[in-house]
Amino acid sequence: MNSRANQLQAFDRLLTIMDELRAQCPWDKKQTMETLRHLTIEETYELGDAILDHDLQEIKKELGDVLLHIVFYAKIGSETNDFDIADVCNGICDKLIGRHPHIYGDVKVDNEEDVKRNWENLKLKEGKNSVLEGVPKSLPALVKANRIQEKVAGVGFDWEAPHQVWEKVEEELNEFKAEVQSGNQDKMESEFGDVMFSMVNYARFLNINPENALERTNKKFSKRFQYLENKAKSLNKPLKDMTLAEMDVFWEEAKML
Repeated sequence: MNSRANQLQAFDRLLTIMDELRAQCPWDKKQTMETLRHLTIEETYELGDAILDHDLQEIKKELGDVLLHIVFYAKIGSETNDFDIADVCNGICDKLIGRHPHIYGDVKVDNEEDVKRNWENLKLKEGKNSVLEGVPKSLPALVKANRIQEKVAGVGFDWEAPHQVWEKVEEELNEFKAEVQSGNQDKMESEFGDVMFSMVNYARFLNINPENALERTNKKFSKRFQYLENKAKSLNKPLKDMTLAEMDVFWEEAKML
């Protein structure tokens, strides 16, 4: 691995290149924080894909793309004299030191849960009105549900044992079934949301990340379906002309693979 001196040299190289691009490249000169925003979100999702694929070389590449965006935003901030990369780095350093009094102070903790509780309590002392203020409104619903539950658990609003959460899941399932039978679309959607929220909570108690779990299933299903598509093509038979029984033969083959 690189020495700290080499790491700092590489970071300085990136900052220099960013300065040059911002001054000389027509595309880079035109960018604003708003025009970069959707690209940053895309790069973050690409990093997430690489992590789920356990592709370390791709992770390295995508980390570089995300880091470029951070440097880009800091460069734009420096042009208006609002902040630069040093302010960004010092800001997060100060936050980390302040949020880890068990490392940089005299607070004692026994486990990870103590650390989480201290973190949320410190945020409230810093002036936040709610522990939920740190949950971005634009997060995908599944991720948001998980973060909401983690946040409130950090201040003690939580179940005591997994079996209690599962009982809540069963309760919500029964309520959902009742609304399905009644045929009220709005209430069905509401109860279905309750089922998903309770399932996300149960996953948290089992140390399962629901977003990762669902994405693994998405990938698994996609691979199996693409296998089915390729088999149909090899037979010169469109999927819409195949029976479910015929498709199921290839689906089972895909599962074996």
